[in-house]
Amino acid sequence: MKEAIVYGVVAISSLILLGYTVHMFIGGIVSERTEALAMVIVTLIGAVAIGFMAWDVIRKRRGLGP
Repeated sequence: MKEAIVYGVVAISSLILLGYTVHMFIGGIVSERTEALAMVIVTLIGAVAIGFMAWDVIRKRRGLGP
C-alpha cells in the first residue's frame, strides 16, 4: 500500500511538471485558450502513458505477462 501512495504522488507531480513544461514552451506565443488546450491534451496523453505503465507493472507482478 505504501508503494502505491509513492507511485501516485510521483505520477501526479510528473503530470503537473508536464503541463508546466508545455506552458514554458508555448506560453506567450499562442493565445491563452490554445495554450490551455495544449496543456490539457499533453497532460491527458501523459496520464494514459502512466496508466499503461501501471497496468503493465501490475500484470507482470501477477505473473500474467512475459
